[in-house]
Amino acid sequence: MATAGKNLSSYKKEPLKNADKLKIGIVVSEWNDAITNALYAGANKTLLDNGILKKNIHTLKVPGSYELVYGSKHLIKSHKLDAIIAIGSVIQGETKHFDFVCNAVSLGIKDLNIKYNTPIVFCVLTDNTLQQAIDRSGGKHGNKGVECAIAALKMATLREI
Repeated sequence: MATAGKNLSSYKKEPLKNADKLKIGIVVSEWNDAITNALYAGANKTLLDNGILKKNIHTLKVPGSYELVYGSKHLIKSHKLDAIIAIGSVIQGETKHFDFVCNAVSLGIKDLNIKYNTPIVFCVLTDNTLQQAIDRSGGKHGNKGVECAIAALKMATLREI
């Protein structure tokens, strides 16, 4: 398992130059909301802890993970953002729906990253069980939202290099 022995919430805090000027978007799926709300809380707190101003965090809720692609595109076109975090949770069920949603969302976010000059960080849990999602959204493996917020900050400042 990729997260075995790793705490998703651990990171080395490095001072960010002009963090108060960065604008970050967060698109959050309402499906599996106990999981996505926990991921959002981790991401939002991490952004604030690293100097992002509350007024510079733009949040958009969408019905499900499939809609994260359109929501991310909407944020790109409606706001001048330095990075976007796409937060979702897809849990394996008894049908192939899981495969179709996971594939479409990952390819859609990849396509937006190629097409636009705004990095979009993939914070979509694709777990086999609800317990695995709980473990990665603030449970025993930490919070993937924290890890993705740090990735978004690193990507947002990449343009300055």
